[in-house]
Amino acid sequence: MANVVRAALVQATWTGDTESMVAKHEEHAREAARRGARIIGFQEVFNAPYFCQVQDREHFRWAEPVPDGPTVRRMRELARETGMVIVVPVFEIEQPGFYYNTAAVIDADGTYLGKYRKHHIPQVEGFWEKYYFRPGNLGWPVFDTAVGRVGVYICYDRHFPEGWRQLGLGGAQLVYNPSATHRSLSAHLWQLEQPAAAVANEYFVAAINRVGQEPYGTNDFYGTSYFVDPRGRFVGEVAGDKAEELLVRDLDFALIDDVRQQWAFYRDRRPDAYEGLVQP
Repeated sequence: MANVVRAALVQATWTGDTESMVAKHEEHAREAARRGARIIGFQEVFNAPYFCQVQDREHFRWAEPVPDGPTVRRMRELARETGMVIVVPVFEIEQPGFYYNTAAVIDADGTYLGKYRKHHIPQVEGFWEKYYFRPGNLGWPVFDTAVGRVGVYICYDRHFPEGWRQLGLGGAQLVYNPSATHRSLSAHLWQLEQPAAAVANEYFVAAINRVGQEPYGTNDFYGTSYFVDPRGRFVGEVAGDKAEELLVRDLDFALIDDVRQQWAFYRDRRPDAYEGLVQP
């Protein structure tokens, strides 16, 4: 496996309906594949608006099964067509009353590898997610893909260092963090937390945020998506804060070994001393 992985992400504006939103992302994926990308990730609940600005039963209509729902099936076909690994965040229904904020991971040959369910569910002004989602219950999977070992963390999760570390302990080389974050106090944290997580855990992070205005609530998603390396450096330019963008970047996975030899954080961990961290 080559050390350099060409990776992509999409920050997108809402189109008004699921069909056109999925079709738009398919075209972005095809363009990324034409540019040599081997993996791509989409934003949080990419095929719907960010409906959690409000609490309304009508929005349960966006939910679908994973992996047997129409969006994941369509993304499996897209993966086979493009030969890319695809990270697919959707609103999942497991059974009536059991809903999750989920990301499916599909390998480059269209194989469904599994899913991550968002662990940390906010319930604050503009992010009424507990109304819709149960907390994730599938642990911290790291997926063996055609490009390497890939993990997923979702939006509000990023404020909690424990999951980042679990993904590192699981061998992640690249973690996608699909998000829906609008202009507020978190805009400052957006530029800090994920580079810090990449440094602390010594892997690459793909940080994806929605962009533009959406119909529910008073929101303005600020984009500024990026890739960051294990030294906390942005890989190429950060995306803008107003327009839809496809980012394609080369990630040198050899840097992970270099950093882990220089900064032996995993060697020097003291799990025997951390018992207090998991007390309620």
